Order: sequence, then C-alpha cells, then structure tokens
Amino acid sequence: MTMEKFEVEAIAHVVGGRIEPTDDYWGGTHSIIRINGAYYDVDATAGLAEFSHLEIVFRFHLTDPTDLNLGARRPRDNPDWPPVGIFGHRNMRRINWLGVSRCRLITVDGLDLHVEELDAVDGTPVLDIKPWFSEFGPRGEVRQAAWTTEMLHNYFADPEQA
Repeated sequence: MTMEKFEVEAIAHVVGGRIEPTDDYWGGTHSIIRINGAYYDVDATAGLAEFSHLEIVFRFHLTDPTDLNLGARRPRDNPDWPPVGIFGHRNMRRINWLGVSRCRLITVDGLDLHVEELDAVDGTPVLDIKPWFSEFGPRGEVRQAAWTTEMLHNYFADPEQA
C-alpha cells in the first residue's frame, strides 16, 4: 500500500467562540463560520438556512505535531479507562489532524454561518461544510464503549453550570 498525499484548502474559518481547546463545557458556545468570499458568493449558502444542523470538517490547527499517538492510549490519560487505539478516539493526536463536528445552525448572514456548540476554536480552518440530513444518521442499534459516556458527560454542558 502506498501512502497517498493530497492538499486541501480552507474554505472558511471559525470566528469567535472559544480561544483554546478544552475537553468539556462546549454547551452554549456561539461562533461564526466565515466562508471565504474570495471563492464563494452568497449563492453558496442558498437554502442552507432551512437546516437545523451542520457537519463541519476542520483541521486541529493548534495540535503539537510532536504529540501524535498512533497506537493505543487511555482516553484523557485516565487510568480507570482502557487503552484504546487511535481509531477508537476522536481526538487530535492523528496524522491528518482532522476533526468532524455537528453543530446547530442559528442563522445564515451572507457568508457568515452563526452556529452553536461547534467544538472548534477561534481561527480554526474549516475544510468542508455539509448540512445534516437525518437520513444520514445511524441506522440500526447504536452502541459505544461505556467509558465514552462517562468521559463525555460534561462535553456539551454549559460552562456557567460548571
């Protein structure tokens, strides 16, 4: 197998919201996804306001390139949780530093998408924006490791409630 390389270009950036990534309390986070006006005009967002949620593909741009962990490790380094391989995590310690987040779309203002609960920080390069279609949601029974429920208990909690 050969390792294929390709380039991607940011089509937007996150403006506002949080300035540093943290593990929890993303609830109530308001930010703007500002689409690059050099490539797109307002026609690019036509019809988007009819959707309640977006899926955002972004780059973990603040990741330390020396902090990769391609094997197994304990989530959040918690000794109570089992070692899990890189593909059993959703963290930033991966080769391509890609993140995927589902957020609420509040309003569309030209090329500015006002969103809530996007777990990407101010300045994050956005690589793609897709409306959420419920038909693309999970089919069949959903299961996940027990440690994820414990770990993510406060992920979308309101920071004012912390």
